[in-house]
Order: sequence, then structure tokens, then C-alpha cells
Amino acid sequence: MARVKQYSEEEVIKKATEVFWRNGYEATSVRMLEKAMGINQFSIYSSFKNKQGVFIESLKYYRKQIKSVTDPLAASNNGIEGIRTYFYDFLEFSKDKDKRKGCLITNTVTEIGEDGATEILGELTNFAQYVRGLFIKNLKQDPTKNEETVERQGNYLITAMLGLSAGSKILKEPQLIDFIETTFSNL
Repeated sequence: MARVKQYSEEEVIKKATEVFWRNGYEATSVRMLEKAMGINQFSIYSSFKNKQGVFIESLKYYRKQIKSVTDPLAASNNGIEGIRTYFYDFLEFSKDKDKRKGCLITNTVTEIGEDGATEILGELTNFAQYVRGLFIKNLKQDPTKNEETVERQGNYLITAMLGLSAGSKILKEPQLIDFIETTFSNL
């Protein structure tokens, strides 16, 4: 007879996401996940196969959570101003009490680089391309920008977003505001 799960997968993934976000993928052990998720190693392996499986589900959960920031950008008809708002909204989203955690996606990119597992790299790349696509959609709202300019600025903005995310973990609020305002003065 199959065992009935005594936990909500979404709830345990939420807890695992916090552990990965705080510690990084490599530094997070299965023991740390057991403690945070409140389930044993057998249940982790039974439900998610391995640590990578938990992490993939955590990335998917994170993408659902960051929709509070990406959905307004997707619906924006404000061009560059919509993108600027996204940058500021992201700073608020990444706060944990009085500390910023950056972006789970960016943190993972900087941690594992191009040598990460294919499935993890695929999730990271898909998210970055999704956000870049939202930037391009908003840039195209300016009729004075040609396709080449939109593409270049889309590349610039996704790179700036990665920089903002990484910098937000150590820089002070005025420095982050200066970064955002300088980024948009260059468009």
C-alpha cells in the first residue's frame, strides 16, 4: 500500500526555496533541506528524486512568486518607465526584513556559472530570456527606437538587472537608486 504524504509539496518547496535563496545551491545540503522542509530524506527522494529535483521545483516556485513583479511589467504600456518601475519593484521584492537577498536566479547564475546541470541552466536561461522579452516588449512601445536599438537595449537591461540583483546584496539604498537612475539615463 502506497504511503500518503503528510505534507503539502508547495509548502515544503516554499521552505526549501528560502534555504536555497539564503545559502545557495551548492552550500545547501540535504540535511539542511530536511530540517527546513520538516520532512525526512526518504520523503525528499521519494517526492523530488534528489537535491537537484528540489531545487528545480524551488526555481519554479520562485518564478510564481516573482510574478508579483513581472506581471505588472508584462501588462505595462509605459515603455521605459514600466521597466524602471520593474527595477524598483524588484528591490522591494528581494527584501527580507531589512536585508536584501538578491534574485534567486541571479544568485544561482553567479554561483554555478555555465558548468551547472543542464536542467538548472535551462531554468535560469528561460527566466532571463522571459524578462528580457518583457523589456523588449516595453522598449518597442517607443516608436523612435528601431529593431537594432531595441535588441541592444534589451541586452543592456537584462545585464543591468543581473548587476542590480548582485549589487543589491551589498550596496546601500542610495547606491542602488543611483545605479537604476544611471541605467535609465543611458537609454
